[in-house]
Amino acid sequence: MSTSITPLELKDKLTEKAKVCVLDIRRKTDYEKSPEMIEGATWYDPEKVEEWKKTLPTGQELVVYCVKGGSVSQSIADALQKSHPGVKFLAGGILGWPDGQK
Repeated sequence: MSTSITPLELKDKLTEKAKVCVLDIRRKTDYEKSPEMIEGATWYDPEKVEEWKKTLPTGQELVVYCVKGGSVSQSIADALQKSHPGVKFLAGGILGWPDGQK
């Protein structure tokens, strides 16, 4: 089972310019309704994880987020665990991200 990272912890890592790859894995309909993303994130369709997981960078910490940090991001983090050990999901998802920091 994957572990989480808090919005504050992720914000600190991004501020420190740590090697973090942030993946927006909201369902396509959720992304299209609200396309704002955390700065530096890349959107990936969670339904196609098997297609894109091989293209992710190695040697970087991976953090995935969905709308609320629930089943979508947790299941994707679990799916990535074998190829990217230590992948984390953002607790609270994008809704938990501090206002004005997207």
